[in-house]
Amino acid sequence: MPSGTKPADGKRLKRPVPMTGAAKALVLQGGGALGAYQAGVYEALLESDNRLDWVAGVSIGAVNAALIAGNAPGQRVDRLREFWREVSSGPAQNVPLHWGDRAVLNQWSAAAAMLAGIPGFFRPRADLSLLMGGAAPLLSFYDTAPLKATLERLVDFDRINRREMRLSVGAVNVRSGNSIYFDNATQRIGVEHIMASGALPPGFPPVHIDGQDYWDGGLLSNTPLQYVLDSYERNRRLVILQVDLFSARGSMPRTLSEVIERQKDITYSSRTRMNTDAAATHVNLQQAVADLIAELPARRRSDASIVALRQQMKCEPIDIVHLIYRDKPYELDSKDYEFSRGMVEEHWNAGVRDMRNTIAHPEWLRSATENGVTTFDLAQPGPGRVRHPAPQAEGGS
Repeated sequence: MPSGTKPADGKRLKRPVPMTGAAKALVLQGGGALGAYQAGVYEALLESDNRLDWVAGVSIGAVNAALIAGNAPGQRVDRLREFWREVSSGPAQNVPLHWGDRAVLNQWSAAAAMLAGIPGFFRPRADLSLLMGGAAPLLSFYDTAPLKATLERLVDFDRINRREMRLSVGAVNVRSGNSIYFDNATQRIGVEHIMASGALPPGFPPVHIDGQDYWDGGLLSNTPLQYVLDSYERNRRLVILQVDLFSARGSMPRTLSEVIERQKDITYSSRTRMNTDAAATHVNLQQAVADLIAELPARRRSDASIVALRQQMKCEPIDIVHLIYRDKPYELDSKDYEFSRGMVEEHWNAGVRDMRNTIAHPEWLRSATENGVTTFDLAQPGPGRVRHPAPQAEGGS
């Protein structure tokens, strides 16, 4: 019996998630220095299938997304590696790991980043008005001109605007406070749009585009999953690989540093599991309405308004494969701006390991639904937890 057909008892057989064949989207959360994990995930993904239809990101996720969409498949990993090597090339970022305790070395690297900046990324403003403190007539502590130069060198924006791959990056309008996505499906994308997505205040300045000013999209939502689900044309099956850098679940803090780290995790996780479940529940309810419409008598189904409603509600299956980076014991509240070479390589290697592990276990990626959304929670070691969100989605995140 073919996978996905109904046996005699009415239950649907499990079907594998197609890593090839369906449209594929890569969804990248913001997280500063932790973004090397996403680069490792992409390297491992490329080993199994070099076709990617859409990449969406926020903040450092937008930078990684631009490096992927703005290069030919054979150059993408090299460009990602070049970026992450450059931002971890400062003297304080290259202290040998055997010189001392890892937590101490991490704090040293993070402190140096705050004082001296990060090569190819940002540098401190040399402006005496900073002595005025909060009254200083400035909009940021750092200048991000180095990042602009880096992106212009490593990203082919002409390729992005040829739309060989869809690229979407999230930002926030400073004046209205509304979220916005810059998308090459509807507009030309330039270096300024990637810069806007990563303009986290008060460290980085807003970016001026077409008369408006924008800050980091993570201020409102650090994960672009909802935008992808809302914007996708549902007439083709979709597989989403959602790669998050902060986990909303964690242990009770014991020190002030752990309090800051825990607060940051909760803020920037965007309540990953809860929001993923909520988005999936919304789509599944729409599909349920479409299924009910299909049971109406033929005379009613042919009504123009019913036909239009069903077209709006119906969608091909969507599978969300969800990976979340897991902190190491010696990572502290500075983990998102700690760019030491050792940590960058560890983050990258963790991404490679987790993605290869997922690809090596296709039995984890099986669902029992014919339509709607299924999520595969691969945030913990071992077999993935398959979830079919219902109206009462779990409140965990």
